[in-house]
Amino acid sequence: MSKDFSTAIKERRSYYAITKESVISDERIQEIVNEAVKYTPSSFNSQSARVVVLLGEQHDKLWNITEGILKEVVGDGDAFKSTAEKMASFRAGYGTVLFFEDNDVVADLQKNFALYADNFPVWSNQSNGMLQLVVWTALEAEGLGASLQHYNPLIDDKVKAEWSIPDSWKLIAQMPFGKPAAEPGDKEFAPIEDRVKVYK
Repeated sequence: MSKDFSTAIKERRSYYAITKESVISDERIQEIVNEAVKYTPSSFNSQSARVVVLLGEQHDKLWNITEGILKEVVGDGDAFKSTAEKMASFRAGYGTVLFFEDNDVVADLQKNFALYADNFPVWSNQSNGMLQLVVWTALEAEGLGASLQHYNPLIDDKVKAEWSIPDSWKLIAQMPFGKPAAEPGDKEFAPIEDRVKVYK
């Protein structure tokens, strides 16, 4: 990566103003995602995370689908105006990373390790969260801005149908990204001493 890990973590932010430009090649984007999926840890080495990267027209299609579904839910009035603007801001980006978990893998673990059965869905989501952070931070380190969105389960069925996603894949999150068009807003931090305890 072009920045050291600590700096990249500190500078990773939610960018909502992004453009249809990329400061790196499509091949580099794929390399980032491939490495993140391969090396992000998972419980019992389950490797249950799945990722779909949408670029160009495929990226636009995702946010058109999402906007259409939300219009049905919210209605086509003033209440939908802010939602439409948000969809336009995501669509203005270069691409979107879709994060999934393969429920068949999780179910097999529950079957084979029954003592921990209740925990595997939780651990699965924890691993996916780590993967999201790795991808997000790696994109940040390369000069791309991103944000994390959650329009599942509203869009799940149409996403699966449009991109032939296996039934066992559960959509977890969507990450639109692109070249930042504006700086992110200020971020406030709760006192760290209230959040971290150290005992010696």
